[in-house]
Amino acid sequence: MQSEDNVAVAISGENIKLGQFVKLANLAGTGGEAKGLIAQGEVTVNGAVETRRGVTLEVGDIVCIGEHCARITAEAGEDDYFDEATANDDFDPEKWRNM
Repeated sequence: MQSEDNVAVAISGENIKLGQFVKLANLAGTGGEAKGLIAQGEVTVNGAVETRRGVTLEVGDIVCIGEHCARITAEAGEDDYFDEATANDDFDPEKWRNM
């Protein structure tokens, strides 16, 4: 498992199926290619070979095909973005826009 070179791939929701994630993370070019790679035992999840394309993955799991790995991360939630309507009263949106 190549934990140092993992590409972080955000998912919406709490989990995703392995076949969907392999395609989303661009570890395979098509869904059919992802299905084949999984069936052939070329995909590992957290270091263990996984041949079930419908297995549920969660945030933090690491999926690898050969030397190419992707780590599942959570998509930015509602609290993870800036909203000037709820910002601190001292915030000047015009000054921010002109930076």
